[in-house]
Amino acid sequence: MVNYGIIGCGMMAREHIQNIGLLPHGTVTAVFDPVRDLAESAATLAGDAYVADSLEDLLAFENIDALVIVSPNYLHVDQMKIIAKKRPLPVLCEKPLYTDPAQATVIADLAAEYPAPFWVAMEYRYMPPVAALIEQADQATGGIKMLTVREHRFPFLPKIGDWNRFNAKTGGTLVEKCCHFFDLMRLILKDEPIRVMASAGQGFNHLEERYNDETPDIWDHGYVIIDFKGGARAMLELCMFAEGSRYQEEISAVGPKAKIEALVPGPGRFWPKALGEPPVPQLIISPRAPKGPFTSEIPVDPTLLEAGDHNGSTFYQHQRFNAVVRGEGVVEVTADDGMKAVAIGLAAQESARTGQAVMLDL
Repeated sequence: MVNYGIIGCGMMAREHIQNIGLLPHGTVTAVFDPVRDLAESAATLAGDAYVADSLEDLLAFENIDALVIVSPNYLHVDQMKIIAKKRPLPVLCEKPLYTDPAQATVIADLAAEYPAPFWVAMEYRYMPPVAALIEQADQATGGIKMLTVREHRFPFLPKIGDWNRFNAKTGGTLVEKCCHFFDLMRLILKDEPIRVMASAGQGFNHLEERYNDETPDIWDHGYVIIDFKGGARAMLELCMFAEGSRYQEEISAVGPKAKIEALVPGPGRFWPKALGEPPVPQLIISPRAPKGPFTSEIPVDPTLLEAGDHNGSTFYQHQRFNAVVRGEGVVEVTADDGMKAVAIGLAAQESARTGQAVMLDL
């Protein structure tokens, strides 16, 4: 059995707790959040876990074997420093690993010396339709030349302290939200980016909100185009005021033989009951010859859908991380993966801000 300590007890932490609870070898034994009510609610969800008074108190709690960091983005680096110094247990750290370019060297040095498994939570890799696309893309397409990720979704949800309304605490939308997609691009293409071009901004969301007389500056839409070393091109299209869409994520890869697509619905709890059952994920392969798409439905276990908003992927991610902690697997999403995803996001933020392409050497 792996006993988990949870750092940060907001909405995403509850998803982690619920999915850990579905593992045959996992249980949450301790939680920490500076907002006591959140921590106590998470402890109850976990089954009367210990409620720590501080991060140091959590790390001193004897009955934990691994940590899950689900705190606001801007806290990750400082918390990892404390963990590395006081008790370097296996860690699953939510994305993004860092938010400020100045932190890149810090997290790289820390990860290089960290003596236990370190896994970055890029759960989009494990959505069943996306995993199917990843597995079949090369063979289906004959070698990917173009890769497109479209996410049309709901606006940023309310968070404690409204930290996700401001670039300074999130790293910016193209880091906070989109590092998932830049990670997928690297994984699907098995390649590294060399040039990033972006156009993005704040067109609609949160403009009427005020926090201490400040207006949120977080972007809500944009395009990012990325050139990769091997010659493939990738594009992200993001819109965060499009929650009326049937599918939230649409990923397509095209090569000389065919196009392959993964269609992923958004959270079931947001689907209007009046419209009937939520959409089922799909995988579509469209050969050039003979023409004609082949569509497969990829249903997700309803129990997993009930346990979170990410199409079952949080469970599959935890399944693999849990195996690593038990000595039966290898880390699949490394600190290097997490850092590169952030670096691409920061480059996209800079390109959109300046109107200039940003060159990368990762």
